Amino acid sequence: MSITVQKGGMLTTVQDLGRTGYQKYGVIVSGVMDAFSAKMANLLLGNKENEAVLEMTVLGPHLKFNSSAIICVTGGDLHPMLDGKSMGMWKPVQVSKGAELTFKGLRKGCRSYLAVKGGLALEEKMNSKSTYLRAGFGGYKGKKLDSGDVLELLESKLPCSIGEKLNWGLMPLANERPAKHAEVRFIKGPQYSWFIEESQKMFEQGVYTVLPNSDRMGYRLHGEKIEKVEPRELVTEAASFGTIQIPPDGQPIILMADRQTTGGYPKIGQVISVDLPIVAQMSPHSSITFKEVPLKEAQTLLLQENKLFEQIKTAAKLKWRDWS
Repeated sequence: MSITVQKGGMLTTVQDLGRTGYQKYGVIVSGVMDAFSAKMANLLLGNKENEAVLEMTVLGPHLKFNSSAIICVTGGDLHPMLDGKSMGMWKPVQVSKGAELTFKGLRKGCRSYLAVKGGLALEEKMNSKSTYLRAGFGGYKGKKLDSGDVLELLESKLPCSIGEKLNWGLMPLANERPAKHAEVRFIKGPQYSWFIEESQKMFEQGVYTVLPNSDRMGYRLHGEKIEKVEPRELVTEAASFGTIQIPPDGQPIILMADRQTTGGYPKIGQVISVDLPIVAQMSPHSSITFKEVPLKEAQTLLLQENKLFEQIKTAAKLKWRDWS
C-alpha cells in the first residue's frame, strides 16, 4: 500500500501535531500549521487525531495511489481533483488503485491537509513523524516531497468495498475562514506594558499586512510601528505558537509551527489557540487586525472547540461502525 508522488507541489511535507517535550534540548516543535483542519481530517477517517498528514501549501502535489484507500482533504481549498473531477472536501472519499489526485489551484486559504485512513507508515523521530526541514529529519527523509518519492501506508482494512459511496462528512468549514482579511484575537503578552499607550491602542486599531517573506517559522507583518516606552530587551524566553513578538523595527512577528525554541524580542500578545488556524490560512498580502480578549474567554473558546472534536470523534466512530 503506497502513494507515489508525481509532482511535489510548492511545499508538501509530512506533519502531525508536533514534536513536544524537546524544546529544552533546542529541538523545535514543528507540526501542522492548521491543527484544526489536520485533526478533523483524521477524526473523519476514524484515525487518531495525531496521525501524520500531508500539509500542502498554495500549490498542491500530484499523487498516484498504488492501492485502494480512503482519504480526506481539509483546510484551505486548493481545488482537489480526483482523476480529473472535482473532489469533495471535509468528508471521507474512496480512491481506487491507480487513481490520481491533483490540485487545480488555490481558491481560498493557504494550506490544505490530506489524511489517509490508517495513516502513513513512517518512523517516528522523538515521538513524532513531523518534518523538521532546517535540520533535515523526521517526516519523509527529513525533506519536502518531490517527484518519485513513495509514501508507504499503514495497513488498514477498508470498511466498505470500493464503489460504495460514503455520503457523509462536514459542511465545508473552509468557507467559514476569511479569505483576504481576518480579525485575530489575542491576550496580552508578558511585556505588553513595555510599549507606549499610543502603540498599544494602534496595535488593535491598525491593519497589518502579511509580508511575502512569511513562512512556517513566523508571519512577518507590516503596519503602524509599535514603539517601546524605553529601549529594553530580554535575555531570552521560551517561544510559543502564536506569540506576537516586536523586534527593533517595531513590526510584529507571529511565531508559527517552526518557531525557534526561545527568543529575546518582547511579546506584546499571544494569539489565542482557536485563532491560530485562521492565521495559518492567511496568504501573503492578506491583512490582519487584532482584538484583545480576556484569558477566560480564550479558555472557554478552546474548551468549546475540544467539545466539538469529541462530538466529531463519536459521530465518526458510529458511521464507521455502520460500514463495518
